[in-house]
Amino acid sequence: MTVRCFHCRNYCYWLIAILVSALPVGVNAQERPNILFLFADDQCFDTISALGNQEVKTPNLDRLARRGVAFTNAYNMGGWNGAICVASRTMMNTGRFIWRAHALENDLADVAAQRQFLSQLMHDQGYETYFSGKWHVKIDAEKIWDHVAHVRPGMPPTVEASYQRPNDKDDWHPWDRELGGFWEGGKHWSEVLADDATSFFEQAQQSSKPFFMYLAFNAPHDPRQSPKEYVEMYDRSSIAIPANFLPENPYMEVMGAGKTLRDERLAPWPRTPEAVQLHRQEYFALITHMDAQIGRILSELEDRGLADNTYIVLTADHGLACGQHGLLGKQSMYEHSMKAPLLVVGPGVDANKTIATPVYVQDFAATALDIAGIEKPNSFEFNSLLPIIDGKMLEQYPEIYGAYETDLQRMIRVGDFKLIHYPGNDAYLLFNVVDDPGELRDLGAEPEFAELLAKLKVQLEVLMKKMDDPLLSKQATGSK
Repeated sequence: MTVRCFHCRNYCYWLIAILVSALPVGVNAQERPNILFLFADDQCFDTISALGNQEVKTPNLDRLARRGVAFTNAYNMGGWNGAICVASRTMMNTGRFIWRAHALENDLADVAAQRQFLSQLMHDQGYETYFSGKWHVKIDAEKIWDHVAHVRPGMPPTVEASYQRPNDKDDWHPWDRELGGFWEGGKHWSEVLADDATSFFEQAQQSSKPFFMYLAFNAPHDPRQSPKEYVEMYDRSSIAIPANFLPENPYMEVMGAGKTLRDERLAPWPRTPEAVQLHRQEYFALITHMDAQIGRILSELEDRGLADNTYIVLTADHGLACGQHGLLGKQSMYEHSMKAPLLVVGPGVDANKTIATPVYVQDFAATALDIAGIEKPNSFEFNSLLPIIDGKMLEQYPEIYGAYETDLQRMIRVGDFKLIHYPGNDAYLLFNVVDDPGELRDLGAEPEFAELLAKLKVQLEVLMKKMDDPLLSKQATGSK
């Protein structure tokens, strides 16, 4: 029998296991750290004030960023359909890379039977597990969590059919509680989630076990509804137009992010600066409203004396364009859509530190196991962030991979450079994402980068093979 020590993170032998099992349950629970996971939806990596975006108001996320480590290059691997959140959350909860997670999507009952979900692994090692919020994984949450409060869908169906901004009829306002959507029974879903957390903390305080709590906001996903005072915090006419704004993206159709895609129907064509300002005003307002609820959760954690022994991790399933590159959604390989915030706070974690090492948001799954002292099973492919945080490792992965649909978009990042591939017309875009974070200058056609372009094409193909990428099979058989 082996266990993993959450202090030194080395593997210790049966003696430690015997000693731990001999301790009174209450003592063991006090020593083992709690884990609070805050999971946003559609939150772009550059929407935290303390990390450089002075336009958005995030006092509580700022507080978290100053208390711990912020990863500034945290990627989602992409998605196998337009609902990128489904792929992201399936990867997060199973620990599998994208295409192997996709292969399991309709067989998740087998994963549960093998007790290989993150929540089950935590439970089986003595953690009490709590879930509330957006689930979007193809298995009932109640089957794999000890406690479940609310299970939310991808977005509120009562608003989905009518949501478009700007609305020429002027009959839709974010604060109109009569519209339903995130306003359910007159209360916002983000506020309900904060209420759920309060109840969970009360239970946790009475429990002899450490807790693993997974709180998943629907915010700031559209429909971007929030109280009027939050919308009015932002002067729409003063909202900055992104430097990479485009009326239309020239690769729109081959990207698969065509004009008929739901996310891209949320504003008229061609995109106008005024429409982008409206979307970003309401996006920022919803982030600030979510931030306020996170503040409530953090205060409750502190008031109950649980904060000192709790790791807090905040991230999102992916980012969002919200007016960049002519796009509104997240179905692209651009930085704004692939990257999300990733904050880690907890015992022994350095304060006010940023780390630029490229990682995946799903590395949280392996990190949670590492924090809990649980040996990572072979089925988990993502890596713990703790060695990067501790400075024991400088590189998490030699390359970062991204994909959208089985044959529409691929991406590889190596060092400062990122290659995007559109198989539909065999187009390649090359960016230096450190010098050009807005991805404004395509280097692919410039002669001095021809050698690098050729090298990255080869590296992308090799990486696709490692990922069991279905595009390679389609290309080999000549199928469409």
